[in-house]
Amino acid sequence: MTMLIFLPSAQRGYRWIDLTEGAMPREGDGIPTSGAPFVAVAPAEAVTLHWATLPDRSIAQATAAARIVVAEASAAPLGELHVAVGDEGTGERPIGVVAAAQMQEWLAALAAVGIDPVAIIPAPMLLPRPDEGYVRAQLAGEGVVRGTAAGFADEARLTELVTGGTAPTTLDRASLTTALADAVAAPALDLRQGAFARRTRRAIDWPLIRRLAMLGAGILLLTLAIDVVRIIRYSTGADALEARADALGRTGLPRGETVTDVDRQLDERLSAVRGPGAGFTATTAAVYSVVRTLPGVEITGLDFQPNGELRLSIAVAREALATDLRSALQAAGFEVRAGVFQSGSGRVTGEMTVSRP
Repeated sequence: MTMLIFLPSAQRGYRWIDLTEGAMPREGDGIPTSGAPFVAVAPAEAVTLHWATLPDRSIAQATAAARIVVAEASAAPLGELHVAVGDEGTGERPIGVVAAAQMQEWLAALAAVGIDPVAIIPAPMLLPRPDEGYVRAQLAGEGVVRGTAAGFADEARLTELVTGGTAPTTLDRASLTTALADAVAAPALDLRQGAFARRTRRAIDWPLIRRLAMLGAGILLLTLAIDVVRIIRYSTGADALEARADALGRTGLPRGETVTDVDRQLDERLSAVRGPGAGFTATTAAVYSVVRTLPGVEITGLDFQPNGELRLSIAVAREALATDLRSALQAAGFEVRAGVFQSGSGRVTGEMTVSRP
């Protein structure tokens, strides 16, 4: 069901036609009260119609080209005009030109009575496009004429001038009813374009939102599952490495020893092997490195003490070398305690005790 509401003209006020499917159209005056969608019809004398070959790649390109056509044919400033482009599926496309102020006035008046029309169609565009010549019909009490590339109000002198004396064919009621239904179902030219296009409210698609929420939750759970699996793999790998390290550590302990803490037991065994302090090996190697730098110095005995000190028995060619040895050991980072050196058989002998601080 669709309601046609005819916008007021100089000769009449609002009128309407009820295009209920399967019934003959009903007509009336004034503003109808109906929940059906409304299609407004602009008076023929308020809209100038042109036909021209325009680009069909986009509505923006077609409108830009149509404004050029209108600028050449209109005396009014182009900025004050509203230009709309339609399509009838033929070579030439219809162009509707109406004052922008008039469009604003129509829409404001309709909004004041609670009507937001889905389309605004010029009255001549409600008639079918004839194959040749012209057709005529009475719409809401006013005559309208339509040709293959023309549309205007039916006025005696104007009609004869435009048609060149050819009398338009008058549509019967059945043909007019069919033409109105076709024009409303697929308007060949709708003035509600550009700045005057109907704003549609976007409904919230709750099923889509729920699906997106479920998809997002699934992605989150999958990401979490991947992280959990990765953590388990890392933990399992760390446990395997720790077990392997424990197994290797056990090989360094004495056979038959009860293992309670591999790290601590290995530290204890290493301390027992190398001795206290820096250990016998490290201390002895450092002392011999110093002795090799002093010709005439000889170590005649070593005694590693339980407290980590190393007692040296030393023989030197002269007493000054004993002092040089002590200074060199101290420079190497040892604490040195020297005993009494004695001379005999051309050698100077004595003892020194070295330790790490």
